[in-house]
Amino acid sequence: MERQIFGSGQVSWPPATTLARLTEAERDDLLARGRPRLYAAGQTLIRQGESTTQVIVLLDGYVKITGAGDEGRVTFLAIRVGGDLVGELAALDGDPRLATVTAGGAVLGRVITRDDFRRFLTANPGAGETIISSISAKLRGATHKLVDFNGRPVRVRVARVLVELARAYGKATPQGVELSVSLTQPELAGLVSASEPAVHKALTELRRDDVIATGYRGWVVKDADALRSLGGLGTCPDA
Repeated sequence: MERQIFGSGQVSWPPATTLARLTEAERDDLLARGRPRLYAAGQTLIRQGESTTQVIVLLDGYVKITGAGDEGRVTFLAIRVGGDLVGELAALDGDPRLATVTAGGAVLGRVITRDDFRRFLTANPGAGETIISSISAKLRGATHKLVDFNGRPVRVRVARVLVELARAYGKATPQGVELSVSLTQPELAGLVSASEPAVHKALTELRRDDVIATGYRGWVVKDADALRSLGGLGTCPDA
């Protein structure tokens, strides 16, 4: 699916994102609603616990999703990129926000009110099914990670997360699959539920074995099959 981002040319929505899965008519209807907004790097789009109900359609850039526990400890939960929606749960049920959404760099979004979003769903029942399916996939993914990571070595967990990031947000380059999102080691540690030193050790080993490399914008997966094998996932289905 092609998108036009204010003069940046034609690019493709990542296939797993909501905008890529909508029909052209549904996408046009959704993007005709609300208002555009540009967020600076580090700016908060949604704050955990607040009672706002707007939906933000991410058009360009990426955001980081974090959650704070009762003791104030912040956990890095997920990444969302252009083509994804954030805030749709509160728009559907009206409950307080479950997590904080922060711009990882410059982010272009479209802010849609709860009422307008619900009108869109009424007018486009097929889109409603797609969005519910997307929410379900996010929840299943989070649950699967909690169960699957239990007791596994940190190196395996890191490999699995990098495989998933490459699959969802990777861009093929001559050097390998470049991750289009920039993660710090503490953030990756949050994603794999491990200590930062343990994640640093795992990344060092992966670089030493020429499985990944550090690129201009972040990590590059140089050997996808080796990474999948390390994660216990077998070889790439496309191989």
